Amino acid sequence: MRWLVGWSSTAAGAAGTGSAGAVGYDGETLQPVGSQLLWGDPDPLWAVGDWRPDEVRVVHADPEHRIAVLGICGATDEELRRGLFTARGGAVRHLTTWSGSYTAVVQAGRRITVCGDLAGARPVFHTPWEGGTAYATAALPLADLIEANLDFTHLAALLAAPDVPAALRDTTPYDGVRRVPPGHALVLRAGAREIAGYEPVASLAVAAPPADPDRAVDAVRDALVEAVRTRLAAPRHVPDLDPGPVPGMGPAERRAARGMPVPGVGADLSGGPASGTLALLAAGLPGRPGTLLGHRTGAGERLLAVTFNDLAVPGREAELERAAALAAGPRLHHVVVTGGQETLPYADLDGPLTDEPGPCLVQAARHRARLAAGSADHFTGHGARQVLDAHPARLADLLVDRRRRHLVRPVAALARADGSVFVPARVYGAARRLARTPYRAGLEELAERLMRRRFDEPQGAADASLAALSWAGPGPAARWLTGEALAEVSVLLQAEADRSGTGVQRPGDYRARAALARHAADLRVLEQAAEIRSQRLHAPFLDNQVVRACRDLPEALRVRPGARAAVLRTVLEGAGVTGLPAGWGAPSHAPTVAAARAGLRAAAEPLLDLFATPLLADAGLVEARVVRAALRGGAAGEPLPLDGLADLVSLELWLRRLLARRGTCWTGTPSRSRAVPSGIRPRRGALAPGV
Repeated sequence: MRWLVGWSSTAAGAAGTGSAGAVGYDGETLQPVGSQLLWGDPDPLWAVGDWRPDEVRVVHADPEHRIAVLGICGATDEELRRGLFTARGGAVRHLTTWSGSYTAVVQAGRRITVCGDLAGARPVFHTPWEGGTAYATAALPLADLIEANLDFTHLAALLAAPDVPAALRDTTPYDGVRRVPPGHALVLRAGAREIAGYEPVASLAVAAPPADPDRAVDAVRDALVEAVRTRLAAPRHVPDLDPGPVPGMGPAERRAARGMPVPGVGADLSGGPASGTLALLAAGLPGRPGTLLGHRTGAGERLLAVTFNDLAVPGREAELERAAALAAGPRLHHVVVTGGQETLPYADLDGPLTDEPGPCLVQAARHRARLAAGSADHFTGHGARQVLDAHPARLADLLVDRRRRHLVRPVAALARADGSVFVPARVYGAARRLARTPYRAGLEELAERLMRRRFDEPQGAADASLAALSWAGPGPAARWLTGEALAEVSVLLQAEADRSGTGVQRPGDYRARAALARHAADLRVLEQAAEIRSQRLHAPFLDNQVVRACRDLPEALRVRPGARAAVLRTVLEGAGVTGLPAGWGAPSHAPTVAAARAGLRAAAEPLLDLFATPLLADAGLVEARVVRAALRGGAAGEPLPLDGLADLVSLELWLRRLLARRGTCWTGTPSRSRAVPSGIRPRRGALAPGV
């Protein structure tokens, strides 16, 4: 893991604030373990972890004005300096408009500004500490610093309503540690904190002006090409040298066994449009796109394209054929990684502790098997669906803007998929109701559903779209929570509804942003759980400028069936890439469900043992017998929401790893100064205090 951490004290040189030179317990200096100091007193900042030299840049204007940028940023030092001068007056948004994925921290006197990103892949956390405020890009170091206990209300909301920002609010799994929402910045002035949004908010009273589709797609192309070019322009990194030969192993086998990625740049190539677009862009841009000569890869300057072939679950043969056709170009070196029963979901329940829980923990070993064959800098297509596709609730946005005729194509596609002539009327009616439903009423409806345990599993694409035509919906794991946990989240939603007023924004845009934040948070967990030493995963679709360009796509274009594939095809054509294979962009989700069920069936016994005495039951969130019955049913093929079971198993695994850890992220603190120092005490039969 890599993060930055610092704090803003109430007064310069105040005793006990824990400045860079402060002395903690046992005479040790209070500082993060394994850190490098970027600047010191009275408001110090550290970079922690295995940052590359080019990923950490600090530019000074004078001793009191400086900017630190951590990550991949396309701005030059001169551009950073100009951005620092502008930020001295309080402007923030321009700090987020450079290409790449990074975190910017500006110090202007005693004012510190930390910018989060638009998607939520690079979050910022904060907590009160020693009369001031400590902040970090990871929650666990702050939880260690204040010895935070678990926030059980947040954990209940993660299971009951993971896609509802009003349920999660700005909380984290650690009590007292808060999250800065996506699209906002944390501003600290001598210890006092403020959360400031830097994106303009669309008006609800006036319809957005019609956007030119061609210009909007061109903007997506330019942003995506610049995001890829920025990463290609960064210095190439060679992992630690191979320590020597192993009898019976070639260089590639030895490297894979030791968990070392191939030097250079590579990309996923699943056969889908997102990963294919990034691989083709990276291979086609001028320069040296791929692996380095002289490092035993046999690929020269070709881009390393990695395809995962699941031998345990068939169904992706068409995607594999498309991946092979895409990789036939002379600038691509294609590698197919095969996986059997050992790479199914739930097959490997051991893994590292991540900063937060996420449903991807049950698939970490599956992703690690693919990434172990990847490059030191590896492109992934994560986030393309969330930034380009139309959430079903966007149909209500079209009605709000009086653009009914644009509903024809998506509704007709749902009717064809469902095979029912009644689908158009049902979808139009649901979209009309949502367009006329205030945000507050939507939260109250969800609170009522949770309190009365009304959970309907959608059958087919039409039912799923109808279920998504709402302001908020219950999570797939909500049906297995205890009544107390559901009541807790229900009371929380009622309180948020009372504070919300009449509305916030268009329902489709609201749901799409929530889905993007949820996916970005899960991707961040995946990066930590499946991390390969010396490897960096790049998700250009989650870059600020790419997200902005995708948000400017007109609704009429976005809601068309196959819009994502069409947009990406146009992006490639604009970049000079043509001749895509037949069927490119065709969706295929069935193998994913089949793999989840096969993994559940194969790992039934270890999962039942895991929930023999679960920590989730001690926390009062579930009853062990109920979860065990659900696991047996899922393994037997009953029509249960498998995503919900993944949520339960992942959260239980995360809790066990958190409580099993030893040590802390800090020196100079008591030996047991760490998060959740006393473990989980059984908690039953009462709502959380203050809810």
